[in-house]
Amino acid sequence: MAAGDPFTASERAQLDATIRRAEQTCRAEISVFVGNAEGEDSRAFATQLHNTLVAPSRSILVMVDPTRRMLEVVTGAHVRRHLSDAEVEIAVLHMRTDFAAGDLAGGLRRGIEMLAEHARPPRTLHAG
Repeated sequence: MAAGDPFTASERAQLDATIRRAEQTCRAEISVFVGNAEGEDSRAFATQLHNTLVAPSRSILVMVDPTRRMLEVVTGAHVRRHLSDAEVEIAVLHMRTDFAAGDLAGGLRRGIEMLAEHARPPRTLHAG
């Protein structure tokens, strides 16, 4: 593990795989930032990061500052059509529980999976 890197190589690979599966599930881009949130307002910092993504309206950003114990989830307008604030809060609660138990990587994986499942567009049946 590199100095300052909160993940082992195995945890990073598992997290990357989780993100790719989640993106396929919900058809949104998912980004994770783990590091120091600049400034006092973690929500503003996370929103600023989200706005720099390639397609913010179709993106979910999970920002974690482990040192300051901050967690923010920012969703774009397109994603919010399928993912409610209550569903985000449930995922955040699960992530916080895992983080408190010392499992940063596992908490992120579980939270990302939950967000993707809830953000999944409804399946439509087409009559032929």
